[in-house]
Amino acid sequence: MALPRIDTPTYQTQLPSTGETIQFRPFLVKEQKVIMMAEESQDQNSMASAMVHLVGSCTFNKIDIAHAPTFDVEYLFMKIRAKSVGETIDVNIICPDDGVTTTPVRIKIDDIKIDKLENHTNVLNITDNIKVYLRYPCISDIGSFENLDTTDGMFKVLYKCINEIHYGDDVYHRIDISEKDIEEFVEQLTTEQFQSMTRFFDTMPKLRHVVEVTNPKTNVKSEVVLEGLQSFLE
Repeated sequence: MALPRIDTPTYQTQLPSTGETIQFRPFLVKEQKVIMMAEESQDQNSMASAMVHLVGSCTFNKIDIAHAPTFDVEYLFMKIRAKSVGETIDVNIICPDDGVTTTPVRIKIDDIKIDKLENHTNVLNITDNIKVYLRYPCISDIGSFENLDTTDGMFKVLYKCINEIHYGDDVYHRIDISEKDIEEFVEQLTTEQFQSMTRFFDTMPKLRHVVEVTNPKTNVKSEVVLEGLQSFLE
């Protein structure tokens, strides 16, 4: 006799990048096991791969998770986690006044939002007749969630995220440009022009939440800004 199958509830949310309504379900024990094993390995590539698998499965593989913007994937993961483990998350915060003491904070996952800046744009005017169109990095670009924090990783991701280069009426699509030509194009930029590119990554949408903490040793109150998925998982 076959064992009974357990019905899994489904929920809806909107993708931050497009506003598209997405259905999702809680993760199952088999998926949680993959995440736990990846966490134990402390390998960022394993974590990224596990997250792609988990979020893809829990959204019924309706989205190409590996090529979705990282902030979409992080947002979906938090929504899935809320319905799988609980609506709150406990985070240990380092108190800014002494930089040493930690204090626990409980955060409602629904209070964690994607922060979008009004002046953020993916179209960069390099000169009067040269424009660069960028796209958001995805997990397949960065390999891990820490690569953007290294100089080499940041350059590699930037090369990948150049989507088009417009020179007057001519349009150069990324698929038609070699890695060498992209690298040479970026290296000929002035510091100011290059900073306009890095500003795209600095200001792109991200998970963000502000918490108020009180240092248990000094009783000093401080506001702490948590940004990015890693801030909520540490």
